Amino acid sequence: MSRPWGPGGPRTDRGRLALVLALATAVAVFTATVPLLRDWFDLRVYYGTVDTWMWHGGHIYDYRVPGTDYGFTYPPFAALAMLPMALVGWHTAVGCALLLNLGTLAVAVRLLYGRELARHGWFGWALAGCALALFEPVRDTFSFGQVNLVLLALVLVDIRLLNSGRGRWAGAGIGLAAAVKLTPALFIGMLLLARRWRAAAVATAVAGAAPALAAWAAPGASRFYWTRAVWDTTRVGRLDYVSNQSVQGVLARLAADGQPARPVWALAVLAVLAVWAVRTRGAVRAGDWRAAVALTGAAACLVSPVTWVHHLVWLLPSFAVLLHHRRVRSAAALYVVLCSSVVWLWIDDASGLDGFLGGNAYTWITLGLLIGLPVGLPVGLSGSLPLGQLRTERRSLKRTASAAAPAPTAAPTAVPDQPESSPASLGLATGSAAGPGCATGRGGSSEPTGSTRPAAANPQSSSSRASSYTAKPPPN
Repeated sequence: MSRPWGPGGPRTDRGRLALVLALATAVAVFTATVPLLRDWFDLRVYYGTVDTWMWHGGHIYDYRVPGTDYGFTYPPFAALAMLPMALVGWHTAVGCALLLNLGTLAVAVRLLYGRELARHGWFGWALAGCALALFEPVRDTFSFGQVNLVLLALVLVDIRLLNSGRGRWAGAGIGLAAAVKLTPALFIGMLLLARRWRAAAVATAVAGAAPALAAWAAPGASRFYWTRAVWDTTRVGRLDYVSNQSVQGVLARLAADGQPARPVWALAVLAVLAVWAVRTRGAVRAGDWRAAVALTGAAACLVSPVTWVHHLVWLLPSFAVLLHHRRVRSAAALYVVLCSSVVWLWIDDASGLDGFLGGNAYTWITLGLLIGLPVGLPVGLSGSLPLGQLRTERRSLKRTASAAAPAPTAAPTAVPDQPESSPASLGLATGSAAGPGCATGRGGSSEPTGSTRPAAANPQSSSSRASSYTAKPPPN
């Protein structure tokens, strides 16, 4: 009789079920006791805003969650897209938000890890679910009622369409994501680097049409946002708050007054974008769209003026790249740090060397991924022709075959046809057929997740319990 447990894990379904139940119990205990739940605070902002706007004659940017100074800080189109919430009650809105986040997370995981998870069936999906439930950016996205996972899924579906031969409307998802929050607009830059002109044009058109629609529906709110609010980063929260894990957050914590010098920040952003452009261009030339999206997601988190911890769901594609290249130890180490909530240890004082290193730990991880993420398809995989060189390789193959052909009197050598693009080599991973050369892929001044004019000591896009280590709520 075979043993239920082997060196690689449980060998029987009974053993696998026992392991999943044990892990699920541990995750539930951890979630219920260690992190403080955010009590759907951002969802309260969304719901209160659209409810007041639709039923009580209020203005989008005038609403405040009762007892706080926190209000809506996204572009007006985001409020327009959230209007259906005003048609349901609060508890129904919470349930819908949970289902939406679960659904879009499942879509993102399937596109990023589907091929690998398919080898392990339900067991692989169950382990992935337990792992993601511990991942701080994901659990905070659920607890806040945030929209990060929806935007990530829009980008990933777009890239999948782009590389599956059904790319007529590819770019629309990226355009919608950029219309809700400005940071995903960097993915339009990725399309330009890849010379996918049609997709970039579609994304730009959608990203431009959405604010135009919002301007028609709410002209006053649109005028206020695009002329004043979008340029005022103080509406988002304190730049030096420890949850801001962007480059500007690091510089703000180094500054005596919490306000980084703009020229220094601008130079840092240009340096990050230069690295991103070089590495992303290399990724798309190698046909590695998964790495291209991962690099763009990491760069977006770094250059955004404000990147709260839950915005770091944009790092999920980077973990897919690491696992795809068998960098299991590196992925495991980074995952543990991003589950630990370690940055909150410096919530009150991020000074000194320990504060510089530990209080910015998530920023260093993001920067390290941008610089060191492996690019290119792993050795031994077929169908790795670079996206922009398929026609060149096809012509080269025909020339080689022609040169090697026998004398004219002999029968010509047949050259097998080669497709212009192969979903198996260029698309995002799916449960069965998608191949490895795939793509994957947030918060700026336009994507605050909380306060409009924060008066709290530690403002963030969250409730008064914005941190896992906050001892008491900020003053009203």
